[in-house]
Amino acid sequence: MAKPSTKLRAARTKRTETVQSARYRYTAIFEPAEEGGYVVTIPALNGLTTEGDTLDEARAMAADAIRCYLESLRKRREEIPVEHGVPIMRRIAVSLARA
Repeated sequence: MAKPSTKLRAARTKRTETVQSARYRYTAIFEPAEEGGYVVTIPALNGLTTEGDTLDEARAMAADAIRCYLESLRKRREEIPVEHGVPIMRRIAVSLARA
């Protein structure tokens, strides 16, 4: 029986590629919307905003919006912002004198 040609042998060889990926983490602010659901803002990404009817949907929409935003930056060969440290968020109450 004849041996397979070199070309066939190469075609049968499995080729693997190493795909590098990076993982990014961003602070998302979830605010209840007046009409229901949540409005989500990502301050580090130029105020990127999305929304969802439930908290789970809002999280999924935020992840998708972040991914799309970063992919568009990569396609345009722009720098991808990185958050440094953990933001500190506090509610601050102020009073106004009556006019």
